[in-house]
Amino acid sequence: MKMSGKNEESKKSFIHKLLSMRMNNGDEEKVMKISDDPTEIQVESEVGVFGSMAGSHDLQSLRVFTATWNVGGKSPSSDLNLDNLLQVHCQSDIYVLGFQEIVPLNAGNVLAIEDNGTAAKWLSLISQSLNKPSNNDCFPLKRSTTNLNSFERRCSGSGSLMFLQRTSLKAASKAYRSESRRRFKSCNCTVIEAERKSYGRDSCFACQKSQSNGFDDPSSSEEDDTFNTSAVAADVSVTAPPGKNQHLRYSLIKSKQMVGIFVTIWVKKELVPYIGHLRTSCISRGILGYLGNKGCISVSMTFKQTSFCFVCSHLASGEKEGDELRRNLDVIEILKSTQFPKICRTPNAKVPDRILDHDRVIWLGDLNYRIALSYHETKKLLEQNDWDALLNKDQLKIEREAGRVFAGWKEGKIFFPPTYKYSYNSDLYAGDTTKSKSKRRTPAWCDRILWYGEGIHQKSYTRWESRFSDHRPVCATFLIFLHNQRS
Repeated sequence: MKMSGKNEESKKSFIHKLLSMRMNNGDEEKVMKISDDPTEIQVESEVGVFGSMAGSHDLQSLRVFTATWNVGGKSPSSDLNLDNLLQVHCQSDIYVLGFQEIVPLNAGNVLAIEDNGTAAKWLSLISQSLNKPSNNDCFPLKRSTTNLNSFERRCSGSGSLMFLQRTSLKAASKAYRSESRRRFKSCNCTVIEAERKSYGRDSCFACQKSQSNGFDDPSSSEEDDTFNTSAVAADVSVTAPPGKNQHLRYSLIKSKQMVGIFVTIWVKKELVPYIGHLRTSCISRGILGYLGNKGCISVSMTFKQTSFCFVCSHLASGEKEGDELRRNLDVIEILKSTQFPKICRTPNAKVPDRILDHDRVIWLGDLNYRIALSYHETKKLLEQNDWDALLNKDQLKIEREAGRVFAGWKEGKIFFPPTYKYSYNSDLYAGDTTKSKSKRRTPAWCDRILWYGEGIHQKSYTRWESRFSDHRPVCATFLIFLHNQRS
């Protein structure tokens, strides 16, 4: 007997809830591709009865990799290998990378136009890792084995440590876009022919064929290689020259810099057409509460009918008592002040304007929360590997549990040592190598990744052991479910 539509929806809802319960209880699921639509996957349980139920329905989700790294104002060399950081042995669908202090936070960089040459270097290194041929994909796809494009080879130069030195961020980003004959859709709302005729060529439906995100986003610098010296941030839209870079497996869809904060998002080439409503917003929380040496960059987008927001922040520093309240205020002001430009002209469209209005939100960055213990007490617990005792004194944990900041947000269990502050090119904390108490810093978990919203399952939460800066980068991988579109 054929099941009614209402009963069918109830069964789907039950399966989704049961799956979420199992995954939240720590059960690992086997994920595999089952259709020509690269976003559709099937989750099979090792339990027979559940497996047969799940097998009769398609569950849609994305594997999203996120990372945050304060690089201490250092510019990378061309031989810095990011393969382990990006976990290229097990590919994700989307990569969201947030950096802090990609340039030194001196007066020249804070008050003048951004130096975006360093950001271009990071793009080159990321592309080298994501777009190299690999036989170890978690979701094997047919891909070209073409070597890195000539742009990277030309700009890097053999043995040069100053690759891409004079390349603007806008010019560099063109090398990492895979789209041809297609401009990024600023609005990809479902179109009905009658509606198309009703709203005409100037409606958001017209942009499905030709409009770029840069057309609607006032922060875009698509048409100009120079940057306005009065602007706080330098933004890069992502329109590809026809026929270029078709060998890329991952396409750069967004890069944005505000002084030392830098965000870059990469998506599997075959998934790019599903992305729309791509917007950015910058909030400055630095000197005098106005300058961009501290603050955040937020990126909003939709994937099919699910809205995403990625926030990369660098909050107030300091380990004196009460400094955590300044960080709380930064978070509160970011949530209050962030507003994305309206680009969808569909009547009654539910495209979110605020961070918490999105379906799925991930916040990453150098949040700068410290451990509320003395240096010697912290050091003693570190030597004992007593993470629980240290975490009980973690300011972010204390402030969240008190409801003063990030209420309703989640963070995975931390099983790694504090990520700050290390001596450069060393595995020793800076406090072990300095005799000056004024320069000594108590180790802390400054670098964090949190999330907000339903349908987000964290698969991993780790750090990468790089000696590049005084911070260790932190990474998290998520399985993010999409809204069901088959109803």
